[in-house]
Amino acid sequence: MSETKAIKKPSYRLYIDESGDHTYNLLDDPSHRYLALLGVWFKQSDDYLLFTEQLENFKRDIFGIRPDKPVIIHRSDVINRRGPFGKLCDVKICNEFDAGIIRIVAEAQFKLACVVIDKKAHSQKYISPFHPYHYCLAALLDRYSGWLNLRNTMGDVIAESRGTHEDRQLTQSYRRVYESGTLLFSYEHHQRALSSRDIKMASKAANIAGLQLADILAYPIKQSYLIEKGRITDSLGAFSRKICKAVADKFNMNKSKNQVEGYGKIML
Repeated sequence: MSETKAIKKPSYRLYIDESGDHTYNLLDDPSHRYLALLGVWFKQSDDYLLFTEQLENFKRDIFGIRPDKPVIIHRSDVINRRGPFGKLCDVKICNEFDAGIIRIVAEAQFKLACVVIDKKAHSQKYISPFHPYHYCLAALLDRYSGWLNLRNTMGDVIAESRGTHEDRQLTQSYRRVYESGTLLFSYEHHQRALSSRDIKMASKAANIAGLQLADILAYPIKQSYLIEKGRITDSLGAFSRKICKAVADKFNMNKSKNQVEGYGKIML
């Protein structure tokens, strides 16, 4: 690997977020049994700039101008009406918010992949099971790198900071994929595609549009996929159904087979 390649400017960026937790506790409860790692990637050009501009303009229209304390979309804050999202207690504003988010997501130009791990099955199969978050990350990077390699281009990766210990572990896990490969692909597969041996980390306060999009999508996409696979019987709410419909044509897929399973939707 040359040093020039390691600092080459990427054409794409992958933004990742999770739904669920990485522990092996309470595994009989479906809300704890499954962890999903969702990634969206944009071309770092007009596609991403337009999405960012539309999202910021939309937030300004709903919540007003907040130059010193920008509104950052986080699903749990939205659901629980915390902070500025208290405005969503007004039904009219809530409907306007939901419709605006769905419209912006539907119009945005990005690709999507979601990896879900059944932690109960995984822990029963292996004496020393993989760290579920890092196992999902390796599977997600396999698909992202494959997509980039097919287009003879490169990309990098950014994740939300989750704390000093977790960030250190994630950095090591990413570098392990870059330097040693995965169970499915060699390190060459990843080094051809990934522009850096290091994952980027950013705090929620950084107000990164791509990370907010991943946060919006992670839970409904996970639940929809689990329903599709017959793993849960819960029904999706109206907003989740609409957001899943808005991204239905954005999943990574094998075009020759017209197949999303294994490419844009991955069950471990």
